[in-house]
Amino acid sequence: MRRFRLLFALLLSLSVSAATLSPAGAAERKQLIPGFGNYARLIRLDHSPVGRGHILASLSSEDANGKFTPIMESTDEGTTFHKLSEIRDPDGRSGMCCGTLYELPQRVGHLRAGTVLWAASYRHDAGPQRRIGIKIWASRDGGRSWNFLSEAARSHNHDGIWEPEFTIDAGGTLWMHYADETQAPQYAQVLNRVASTDGVNWGTKQLTMAIPPHRVRPGMPIIRRLPDGRYYFAYEICNYGDRYCDPYYKISADGANWGDPADPGTRVVTANGNYFQHAQTITLFPGGPRGVRIVMVGQIYTNAQGAPQSGNGQVLLANDNLGAGTWYELPAPVHITGIHNNFCPNYSSTLLPVDNGKNVLEIATENNDGCKAYFGKGPAFP
Repeated sequence: MRRFRLLFALLLSLSVSAATLSPAGAAERKQLIPGFGNYARLIRLDHSPVGRGHILASLSSEDANGKFTPIMESTDEGTTFHKLSEIRDPDGRSGMCCGTLYELPQRVGHLRAGTVLWAASYRHDAGPQRRIGIKIWASRDGGRSWNFLSEAARSHNHDGIWEPEFTIDAGGTLWMHYADETQAPQYAQVLNRVASTDGVNWGTKQLTMAIPPHRVRPGMPIIRRLPDGRYYFAYEICNYGDRYCDPYYKISADGANWGDPADPGTRVVTANGNYFQHAQTITLFPGGPRGVRIVMVGQIYTNAQGAPQSGNGQVLLANDNLGAGTWYELPAPVHITGIHNNFCPNYSSTLLPVDNGKNVLEIATENNDGCKAYFGKGPAFP
């Protein structure tokens, strides 16, 4: 699906088996659903009139009728999950990718606070005349039932639009950010955003990030609102100078304005230069002197030279200073092996604070006779 021109392609095409950390670092992982599953997402319902406090998980799955989205629920802080519902868009027969879950923290148009949104890219397997669209479904009862809401963006050519991410800015406008390949050949991929005041009607796309030369690919946006009201924007940038797909971030005062699109932002590294290559996600935990700890997971954990480390598939990174400065390691509760540049192993894993922030819940995927999703939880502190 996504085309990468990689400096380290030969190195990263080799599967990297993770060495074993101490048993205290790993949870007893459990499979989330039978069969195929990838690109999982986790949210906690903080505003829904139904199931408030419960945890929802989504992922992409498939059967004879095409791609679909199982919605799973946990009522015991991620110890167990059960199937709550599923989303079956008719376009799932032509492909579905890179979905997201979001709970509205406030009313948007006729959508009340607590409405849950699901969005994904559809139709990428539709053949030579494909026009990929990012379609949105909504649940008003805590994920128990779903209705189609709108198509927020559609490709005007054969190229892809991927990885939707929602946020509401300080003025109450709903934004959907996404990765956009349709501006090739000038840019292989950019980050764009569209705005809505009702979740149904969406404005003209606006450029969030575009970095020359043409081979550079910013993508995989994740946005969280910080306790001080600002917005933390995490993303990867691929093929940037001699870098592969490194994690970066920016911070916005209002969640609507993100500065110069050519500014790459700040790169995420540890004190000794270690970092994640590809498919990072972040979430916010309580803790630290600023009242919030940012915790990140990525696909391939490498040293400063880009060589995979022994803790690959077993490590999270954290920062207690709103992203500034260096990051430090935490043990990942779900251990994944066989990691390489591929849509499955440890690709775009997802994290959530549980047990009042004492533990981290993770869903990660592994190629184990097909791509399978596993969940587990462990300590959120070093």
